[in-house]
Amino acid sequence: VKGNSPGAIELRQQSPAALPMACLSPSQLKKFQEDGFLLLEGFFTADECVVMQQRIGEIVAEMDVPLHCRTEFSTQEDEQLQTQGNTDYFLSSGDKIRFFFEKGVFDEKGNFLVPPEKSINKIGHALHAHDPVFRSITHSPKVQALVRSLGLQIPVVVQSMYIFKQPHFGGEVSPHQDATFLYTEPLGRVLGLWIATEDAMLENGCLWFIPGSHTSGVSRRMIRAPSDSGPGTSFLGSEPAWDNNLFVPLPVRRGGLVLIHGEVVHKSEQNLSDHSRQAYTFHLMEAAGTVWSPGNWLQPTTELPFPPLYI
Repeated sequence: VKGNSPGAIELRQQSPAALPMACLSPSQLKKFQEDGFLLLEGFFTADECVVMQQRIGEIVAEMDVPLHCRTEFSTQEDEQLQTQGNTDYFLSSGDKIRFFFEKGVFDEKGNFLVPPEKSINKIGHALHAHDPVFRSITHSPKVQALVRSLGLQIPVVVQSMYIFKQPHFGGEVSPHQDATFLYTEPLGRVLGLWIATEDAMLENGCLWFIPGSHTSGVSRRMIRAPSDSGPGTSFLGSEPAWDNNLFVPLPVRRGGLVLIHGEVVHKSEQNLSDHSRQAYTFHLMEAAGTVWSPGNWLQPTTELPFPPLYI
């Protein structure tokens, strides 16, 4: 499923007067366009990270997930189709705050084998809309200034996730492109913002990227089944066997923000360390002149249309 876009976000650079430190310099913009990702160290303060972590702790403490909704999250294709891809709890989570779990944390009856707070893989996919702390982070003036400096005219927030990467068994994320799951026409209109709320180092599962891999379109797409055929997804195309030697690690200290082009290939390894690797991430789409694929698993709803970033 090759796209016909060169992959780069082809939008003009702007220079907002407000918050100049949050804006990309010409050299940073050039590096992002060349590599498909860019690290901005210290974008958020330690205090802002603590606020996010404390709020997540409260959300987890109040978590009540019915047995039939306890969905294990996976990035392996066959497991995706068997678990969240065929589970309405996942497919209807785009406008809600829902909980997804690591593999092997439930017994055959769905009871927790480890403490619930240590079992969560991620929370998604609408923290940005329903929680005031994450709404304020997502729409913060410095995020708006950063995105304006990239030239996005009408960015909308399509999803958000809080990722835990639990110590000792936080699952790997296999190589992928975000546009596999968040497909647009034309391509090059999806942007990820990944915020380390804890240090993300080699030992606890930092991100790895293939620099420049965002310019060749999309090789695989997750397609949602038609509404009249029940919940489910399938994959169109296949993920290439990426050469591991092409990946470079990107360690990020707490508070760092990573810009991720929708077509850059990235992954993370399993966390076998004693330390979690928590992160808050959300995705934007440039809505001007862009069609959000009706085949995407995630769809805007009447209750939650994709909210504009600029407020």
